Amino acid sequence: MPARRKRADALRNEQTLLAAAAAVFVTSGVDAPIREIAARAGVGVGTIYRHFPTRADLVVAVYRHQVEACAEAGPKLLADAESPLAALRQWVDLFVDFLVTKHGLANALQSDGSGFDALHAYFLDRLVPVCAQLLDAAVDAGEIGPGTRAYELMRGIGNLCVGRDDDPRYDPRRLVELLIRGLRRPRSS
Repeated sequence: MPARRKRADALRNEQTLLAAAAAVFVTSGVDAPIREIAARAGVGVGTIYRHFPTRADLVVAVYRHQVEACAEAGPKLLADAESPLAALRQWVDLFVDFLVTKHGLANALQSDGSGFDALHAYFLDRLVPVCAQLLDAAVDAGEIGPGTRAYELMRGIGNLCVGRDDDPRYDPRRLVELLIRGLRRPRSS
């Protein structure tokens, strides 16, 4: 028997829950109280547990939701932004939000290393090509110099985001902005 498809309203409700959970995870971490997520989504706690029976289920769903949001945002930003570099900057902001949420993922999954590895492969498969498309467009527009590889840029941004949890004086966005500024092609005199 084929799996039942969710109704459109059930899918919308799930997307609302995931967006609310992502926002709460960014500000409060993946260990934030479920009631905080429920309040942000405008639903009861039971509704969240109906959709996501465990915290790990919720965290993995948010992770996948954010990967998809980042993947889908790249082409849209490229089409709508004033320049490819502006699109890249906006995409990097989304990516940083995602990374902030992702830091608690390993703890939420506890000992399920294979599950984490599969999610990481999914993340790379979906996001490296999007970042590459944005970088290529900025190079083609003459806004940044050639030679930066998407994986390296994403890894560098990820490394800059690592210390955020431990030190409230550390703002990874400021350093990520410096990194992006460093990609710019020098203007000739």
